Amino acid sequence: MPLVPMRQLLDEAATGGYGVAALNVNNMEQIQAIMEAAVETGSPAIIQASRGARQYSNDNYLRHLILAAAELHPEIPLAMHQDHGNSPETCISAIDQGFTSVMMDGSLMPDGKTVATYEYNVETTRQVVEYAHARGVTVEGELGTLGGIEDGHGSGQTHLTDPAQAEEFVARTGVDALAVAIGTSHGAYKFTQKPTGDVLAMKIIEEIHRRLPNTHMVMHGSSSVPPELIEIINRYGGKMKPSFGVPVEEIQRGIKHGVRKINVDTDNRLAITGAIRKVFVETPEKFDPRDYLKPARAAMQEVCRARMIAFGQAGHAKDFKPMTLAEMKAVYAKQK
Repeated sequence: MPLVPMRQLLDEAATGGYGVAALNVNNMEQIQAIMEAAVETGSPAIIQASRGARQYSNDNYLRHLILAAAELHPEIPLAMHQDHGNSPETCISAIDQGFTSVMMDGSLMPDGKTVATYEYNVETTRQVVEYAHARGVTVEGELGTLGGIEDGHGSGQTHLTDPAQAEEFVARTGVDALAVAIGTSHGAYKFTQKPTGDVLAMKIIEEIHRRLPNTHMVMHGSSSVPPELIEIINRYGGKMKPSFGVPVEEIQRGIKHGVRKINVDTDNRLAITGAIRKVFVETPEKFDPRDYLKPARAAMQEVCRARMIAFGQAGHAKDFKPMTLAEMKAVYAKQK
């Protein structure tokens, strides 16, 4: 099965009332973990790569690994997404490399740190939409900024999304999906205590969904940071501080109000790191990378499986016939 446009996965999720985990990768084992979880649960899947991942792995390696995943598992509708593109050039390069979806994060300047103006965000996002839709590729934009920094991306500041401005932004840019800032942040250290309505503004999602019922929303920085994963890391020599992530039940609340894509990266990193540390401590004589990468892959698979079930995408892989980019291009052309 060829890779499918992410827009179709989000449209189907809206029809079915569920969300889809968007899972970050850097290497083969992570891709395998996602696909095994998708097969196990019968889930459509979004595999995404940040700019850092593209630099680390190289586009050609990533593209062929993800194409191999699609070839080996034709029963799984699979989208390949560029996470946090920092400029139109980055997004265009991803599209030219075969990504079926890109995120243009115009909320920040190209350095990925400096908060951009609203007009800059509109213009750069609009440019990417024009280029992408002419090729059947999905575009995610962002309005507002998240706290925290991950993969060198983020201002460290939080600016919550304004629902009225979101309505205008979607109209002016034509984005397929909108990442909203509600108080979440990148990285493992999101909250010092379990987040409440005072720090996690779920009402923003509800209001945007009221204004834009047909626009798919995206939650970034949505790892749940399970304490048991941190405990495993620290039990085997790690020194991670206590932290709280986004509770799964809050994500499920978001899904009920238009959230269709949920970015999860940190939880998988924690699972992988704990599994590797465990092997190194319990069997220090091991030196074959397969001896620690195999349990690492299995640990990430378990996290992916749990999120796919919790977000409701499990069992929906065979609900629809996957579209090609050419077919999606025709859909966009009719919408003009």
